[in-house]
Amino acid sequence: MYDVIALGELLIDFTSSAPSSQGNPQFEANPGGAPCNVLAMLARLGRRAAFVGKVGDDLFGRMLKGSIVEAGIDAGALVLDPAAHTTLAFVQNAPDGDRAFSFYRDPGADELLTPEELPESALRSAGIFHFGSLSLTREPSRAATRRAVALAAEGGAVVSFDPNLRASLWKSLDAARDEMLWGCSVCQVLKVAEEELSFLTTEEDLEAGAAKLRRDFPNIRLLLVTKGKEGSTAFWREHQVSRPGFPVEAIDTTGAGDTFCGCCLHHILEWGLENLDEERLGEMLSFANAAAGLVTTRKGALRSMPEEAEVRRLLANR
Repeated sequence: MYDVIALGELLIDFTSSAPSSQGNPQFEANPGGAPCNVLAMLARLGRRAAFVGKVGDDLFGRMLKGSIVEAGIDAGALVLDPAAHTTLAFVQNAPDGDRAFSFYRDPGADELLTPEELPESALRSAGIFHFGSLSLTREPSRAATRRAVALAAEGGAVVSFDPNLRASLWKSLDAARDEMLWGCSVCQVLKVAEEELSFLTTEEDLEAGAAKLRRDFPNIRLLLVTKGKEGSTAFWREHQVSRPGFPVEAIDTTGAGDTFCGCCLHHILEWGLENLDEERLGEMLSFANAAAGLVTTRKGALRSMPEEAEVRRLLANR
């Protein structure tokens, strides 16, 4: 039924904006959440995408449902809970576009998704199932995530995982590492930021960290490491391929990694995990790096995904 189904958080990113006329800080309410950002990029590229998650049946939750439908994402498995509040994240941007998060989520509606609320038949028919670590921070969403992974794997889906570390949402970093390593143990595609690779492996060197992770988890068939404006590296079988980033005027890096991930999943759907080679890996990374660069030139993520033609133009102009 769907090329990609993703499960996890759907929330409001309140992104810092210009001060008011009284000098007070102002924030723009942008729809966000890593799994839906990934799906938004996939939908932009013409893929059939569906989201599984929970928001509050409140002003923000209804706004978010409308936003993902507008983005071309199927919202049939999005639960609106009248007894829960939609999760909020306030994002403070630095001059270089990097950001710091303050979450309002204790609990947020996304943490209250239960295994009984999963669309089992859809999960069994997905081409790719994608998830992150925020749904693993507490019950019952942790149990729902584990059940969803099992259902997708039963149906033969490629399982994709992005640890997406947000330290303030965990009781401890040890707990975060344990759950993230579980995610590594069940996926075939792993996308990590360079600092997350170090966190998971305690290795500062990228190649050493990648080797350790692949040795510990032989189920990982494709490892993707993002390095911010420096670009990205892919590890597949005996191949290691790197491509540089694109110089852009970044104003907000929120969603850059998700944009990259969505582009890579698009290429996996095109070619399959078994039919990659150095040329295709390089093509995939360059396309994903270009798209990620473009999204950093805009505020927010879910509504800011680039069109394929924009990405192609940036690639052609390099």
